[in-house]
Amino acid sequence: MEVLNDIAELKTVPGPTHLAIGVFDGVHLGHQAVIGRAIQSAKLTNGSTVVVTFHPHPVRVLRPEKAPRLLTSTQHKIRLIRSLGVDALLILRFTPEFSKTPPEVFIQDLVRGSNQLRQICVGREFTFGANRSGSVRLLEELSPKLGFELGTVTPIVVGDQVVSSTLVRSAIECGALDFAKTLLGREFTILGTVAEGKRLGRRLGFPTANLRAHNEQFPPNGVYAAKAWFEGGEYGGVVNIGVRPTVEHEAGERLLELHLFDFEQEIYGRDVEVAFLRYLRPEQKFPGIEELQAQIGRDTEEARRIYYESVKSPR
Repeated sequence: MEVLNDIAELKTVPGPTHLAIGVFDGVHLGHQAVIGRAIQSAKLTNGSTVVVTFHPHPVRVLRPEKAPRLLTSTQHKIRLIRSLGVDALLILRFTPEFSKTPPEVFIQDLVRGSNQLRQICVGREFTFGANRSGSVRLLEELSPKLGFELGTVTPIVVGDQVVSSTLVRSAIECGALDFAKTLLGREFTILGTVAEGKRLGRRLGFPTANLRAHNEQFPPNGVYAAKAWFEGGEYGGVVNIGVRPTVEHEAGERLLELHLFDFEQEIYGRDVEVAFLRYLRPEQKFPGIEELQAQIGRDTEEARRIYYESVKSPR
């Protein structure tokens, strides 16, 4: 998948071109339906699928005080969209100036910039352009004038609830990870960069990777059985999310610490993606380091069992 940063770069993508446009935070089932519609249409014309998204999140620019906690950073979004099999991803820088673009001008720019723009795919509630004045109705008016087809996707409903990034955030925040998995069509994951820590886990016999998460939405504090991916390899592990009350005198930064089974590589500065398999227990303060060490051992054995059951390869 080619990553583009300017509408003019669309000319590098072979036509006919099929665009899927949206913010796509989380790349949940609704987002996948919009992108999937473009992929299917592109296959029928031997064309190319291009996902068009924005960085940073538009609300962060327009109403920062109401900006949501991100489910996926742009880097994480790139990984997820690449896995869907699109040909290119256009990431447009969302600035105060860009936000003032009239919706008609934005679509005209996409038409001129693309090789044979055949179709634009969006969700039925999609809005765009200055003051969010652009809508599906405007796209319906522009499509015959500008020579493209419009593909709209109805909201995806799970149970009696419409799948949305807001609903996914709520599920993760309250620890309903199975429900979040249903909404996402995949396990909820956090992508993070390994940072230098205090190496306490190593001294306790359980070396941990301290992840500086790219996501902003975390599940509740506690200990989880997990699995993680690093440079194409999958590993089982155990994760602690919290403030380490046994070893920190004051509540500080919320940390994500990951211990991977049978893993001895130095990975400082590298990216690791983590999925949460099962909640094990809340974070708690122990009388001392020995008690903490014993509990970590029990957590590790339980997490190891859960991981190998999940891959149907018990040890």
